[in-house]
Parts: sequence; C-alpha cells; structure tokens
Amino acid sequence: MKLQVLGCAGGIGGRERLTTSLLVDDTILLDAGTGLTSLAVDELARIDHVFITHSHLDHVAGLALLVDAVQGRRATPITVHATERIVSALQRHLFNWVLWPDFAMIPDKASPSMQWSVVEHGATVTFDGCSLTSHAVNHTVGSAAYLVQNDRSGFLFTGDMASTPELWEAMRNEKRLSKIIVDCSFSDAEMELAARSMHFCPSSLIEDIHAVPDAVEFLIYHLKPGQEDLIMQQLESGGRGRGFRALKCGDIFEF
Repeated sequence: MKLQVLGCAGGIGGRERLTTSLLVDDTILLDAGTGLTSLAVDELARIDHVFITHSHLDHVAGLALLVDAVQGRRATPITVHATERIVSALQRHLFNWVLWPDFAMIPDKASPSMQWSVVEHGATVTFDGCSLTSHAVNHTVGSAAYLVQNDRSGFLFTGDMASTPELWEAMRNEKRLSKIIVDCSFSDAEMELAARSMHFCPSSLIEDIHAVPDAVEFLIYHLKPGQEDLIMQQLESGGRGRGFRALKCGDIFEF
C-alpha cells in the first residue's frame, strides 16, 4: 500500500502551498483539497473512492473540480464516502446548483459522475485488501478520522481535530498502526484560538496522545502559514521524547 501526500497545508501562502489531499494506491483519496491540482487528468480519472473527513472548504474544494474534470472519462461514478452529516452538508451547501452543479445528477440520475456512500463512525470499508475504518473526532459535527490498513501495516489520518481521548484509546491496541497523520494548526501562543476552532496546538496535542505507544510515528499536518517552524519547535521541546515530523507535499510512504 502506497500513500502519496498531494497536499497538507493549513492555509495558503506558507511553506506548503497545497491543502489537504492524500492519495492511496492511485485509486483512493483521503480529503480533496487543492493538492489534487498536482495530478494530470488521467491520474484524476483513476480515483475511484474519496473519503472526506469533514466539510470545510480546504478539504473539499478539489472534490468539485475532480468530478468535473473526469466527467465522461470514466465508466463508473466516483464514490464519495463520509458520515451522513458530512454528506448532507456537501449536498446542501456545495453540490446544490448554486456553488456547483450536482454531479450526482450529471449527466443523469441513472449514470451519474459521482455517488454518495454514508460511512458512519465505527464502520469499515474494504477494497482489494485495504480497509478504511471511520472514527469520531472532535471537530465539526460528523467529522471522522480514517484508519487505513492492509494485512501488514497501516496509518491513521485524523483530519482536523481537537482533544479526542477515545480515538487514542482505540489506537493503542491497533498492532498494525505505524504512523499517525495529525493536525497541529496553531502555536501555543494561540492556544485559545486553537481550542475555539477545534484544532490542536503543541501542548494540547502532546497531552492528548499520551495513550499512544511511543513506537508510532507522528506526522504533523495542517500547520498554519508562517507558524510552521515555531509549532514544530514547540512539539519537539515539549514532546517528552516522542518524535514528531512535519508532513510535506510529495512525501511517499509504503505500508
């Protein structure tokens, strides 16, 4: 199983220029931010499944453009997976014929360019030996993290989140888990803003993950532009020996 980082930025104008989008084995996409713009149309057309963590624009803007780009280039629709609350939000506020056409009806209802699949928290979806399990996280209503595994190894992608002790308790017994991609958006100086917007800062992240075994590597994404070095310095200085690494666009991992 190969994971390719197409985008991981917490905004525009910083060190990382493309927002969240992770590609698994060329056919499965985790979130659909502007990182999708790095793919050619033939690569976009290979994407069969998109798993959305939450409905914020930096994670879904590319979804609208993706289904438009591949319309007519695929024999089957792209399947978009998310919790019912997230699916409902995208249907109501994005694919609503006002901000964007409803591609679940294009070219027609019988043979659409995209289709919805509700995956509630705790459910697992499996494709060709790769399983994705949805876990609840504390962010917007309906937000999900995804545990992605094959029969040997795997990773957790949290999406954006704040303190969620139940997630870490669930992960401590996942023997195949080797990496966690986790949000840490703000420095400790903006702890109040991080809490209000339901994101982590270094001190809140370090406190929250104490249940996770030290052998699991933490890859930090969604760093706010201009704060990248400070956030990583604070994680390293307060990490109690745990290693943290900033995720980069173009990173490739094999599992």
